[in-house]
Amino acid sequence: MIRKQKGTLDIFPDATGKWQYVESVCRKTAAKYGFGEIRFPTFEATELFSRGVGNTTDVVQKEMYTFTDRSGESLTLRPEGTAGVARALIENKKFSDTMPIKLYYIINCFRHEAPQAGRFREFEQFGVELFGSASAAADADIISLANSIIKNLGIEDVSLRINSIGCPSCRGGHRSALREYFSSCRDELCDTCKTRLETNPMRILDCKSEICKKFAENAPKTIDYLCDDCKAHMDLLESCLKEKGIEYTIDTSIVRGLDYYSRTVFEFVCGSIGAQSTICGGGRYDGLVSELDGPATPACGFGMGISRLLPAAKVPEIDNSPAVYIASMGEAAAVKASGLASKLRDKGVYAECDLVGRSLKAQMKYADKIGAKYTVIIGDSELECGRAQLRSMADSSQNEIEIDKIVEFFN
Repeated sequence: MIRKQKGTLDIFPDATGKWQYVESVCRKTAAKYGFGEIRFPTFEATELFSRGVGNTTDVVQKEMYTFTDRSGESLTLRPEGTAGVARALIENKKFSDTMPIKLYYIINCFRHEAPQAGRFREFEQFGVELFGSASAAADADIISLANSIIKNLGIEDVSLRINSIGCPSCRGGHRSALREYFSSCRDELCDTCKTRLETNPMRILDCKSEICKKFAENAPKTIDYLCDDCKAHMDLLESCLKEKGIEYTIDTSIVRGLDYYSRTVFEFVCGSIGAQSTICGGGRYDGLVSELDGPATPACGFGMGISRLLPAAKVPEIDNSPAVYIASMGEAAAVKASGLASKLRDKGVYAECDLVGRSLKAQMKYADKIGAKYTVIIGDSELECGRAQLRSMADSSQNEIEIDKIVEFFN
């Protein structure tokens, strides 16, 4: 037997309704904030992610699904959405449009990492991207959007944590301080972080190795090395969040796992869903578009893992049961039942009929099992007189109904 790949999911109709509800809340809330949907390819040139996400990140170094196609080009299944959106805007010359550009997406992403509760190798992500504003007010607006989605899903025990990792002009001082700090314990760092110590010491702060995490706890904090502009940006963000009534804490351990971030980084953490408690993460990435050969364009955004939201979301009971099951006896009645079911569906009514040759008794059991609210019973005698039996499944009451008026009855 061929089995699904490790870290992937099979989701059947009894569960997809919950996924669709969460997706719908994300879409509707984003629309109220002025975001429109973008769709873009599942795979891209590998260079997009090595340049955009960053060669020193775990994502690029360890987790990407990369392959060579028949023409010899290196391609990668997208591990995240932001780089693909930036590429699409650059290629289609959208940065000449009126700013800001506000986009959202629901996509499947792929990362080859150890599967565990809330973490998969193929996962669905809701993301938003806002291009064209350098103001911390834009950061606050996307944080407000994420906060609204979380509230609209009824998710409780959630805290917002924010930090600033500075900009290229002030990050040099922090990088030097990190290099000096971690040099004292270089021999105990993991092999990857020994390399990062020279190339990008900030990435050590995001290492998943328990040993590196321990050393990172007392490492120099980004917020202590901010330039005046970055401090002002952080101050404005805090003022905007307070004005919006959004509570937050400053968490200097947040650096996010992708190299394109600058200044604002943030996470929403849910205390009730276990170890993988971050349900939303994002921030600002003002240098990404220019890094990908587009015009210098400030940007910010976030991503939410749908599978992380589901366990904590309050999803209303979804009724997927048919309004009517049309039971039949005999070939002519089966043909009639099939036609009636189609006419009802054309009118927007969920109707079912027998497709596998069940006996009438078995059909009635099946109608009860799938939760049909009514059954219509048609046989040769009913066809002859033009009247069928209509049964309410709730109380088993039964009445006659003209076959020609069945569609009208359910509208």
